[in-house]
Amino acid sequence: MNKKPVLVVMAAGMGSRYGGLKQIDPVGNHGQIIIDYSLYDARRAGFETVVFIIKHEIEEAFRQAVGNRISKVMEVRYVFQELDDLPQGYSVPEGRTKPWGTAHAVLAARHVIDAPFAVINADDYYGPEAFSEIYRYLSTHQDDSIYRYAMVGYLLKNTVTEHGYVSRGVCVENPDHTLQSVTERTKIELYDGGIHFDENGSWVDVDPDSIVSMNLWGFSESFLRETSERFSAFLDRALRENPLKGEYFLPSVVSELIAEGKATVQVLRSPDKWYGVTYREDKPAVMAAIAEKTAAGLYPDNLWEV
Repeated sequence: MNKKPVLVVMAAGMGSRYGGLKQIDPVGNHGQIIIDYSLYDARRAGFETVVFIIKHEIEEAFRQAVGNRISKVMEVRYVFQELDDLPQGYSVPEGRTKPWGTAHAVLAARHVIDAPFAVINADDYYGPEAFSEIYRYLSTHQDDSIYRYAMVGYLLKNTVTEHGYVSRGVCVENPDHTLQSVTERTKIELYDGGIHFDENGSWVDVDPDSIVSMNLWGFSESFLRETSERFSAFLDRALRENPLKGEYFLPSVVSELIAEGKATVQVLRSPDKWYGVTYREDKPAVMAAIAEKTAAGLYPDNLWEV
């Protein structure tokens, strides 16, 4: 019998981005933050277990801000992304404080994941449809001669902010809606003529209807094994070329597996608009959207009244 899919939440960066968890901005009427809505949607879709990837130093604050109330409705597991969680024979380069990236974050959960799993960012609002789609996929697909993964794709125009630039994985699909490639673009922004990104100092226009990844992935346990086996090769390159800043990105591992013919990634669609507080100025729009969805009955006013 298939094991029920679990949800993995990458939250190790929360403390640094918000200057301490206690300052996480509520976006709902009862102190709810964005992750509360994602977890509510995930629970409604069928997820019963959540794995939070955090840093040791934010553990207590995170339990108080998020984990304790979630543990009343879901099984909660914690794992820690640590700089020195490296293969034997490797050590943290002197002066390095930056985490090793999203693939390394997921690797931190390798000892507690025993089922297919979805991965999300803690501070992005994905919408209910995304969780239904990924849960349905993980419940009905498994690896055969190759790995069968999935991601939820969003229209680029639904994922940008008016207040600055964003990073997105821009996707190219095959005719059968599997992923051909995903390219991390770190500087995408709106301008009067549309949307463009910075490529080595020059601006390149991009179709607003392009499909982008918001780091909502669905994997089998095979992904953990592959990510682990490839980590040393990444480190060899990073320690040589960019020891203080090099990052092991989750989409890079996915791209390698696709290129090698070891995996397919089904691109599932979400019509929902993404919301996130990339910039302080984004917060009013997020609060307004949550208030509107609550008024329309999509969410109860107080999510976790149990």
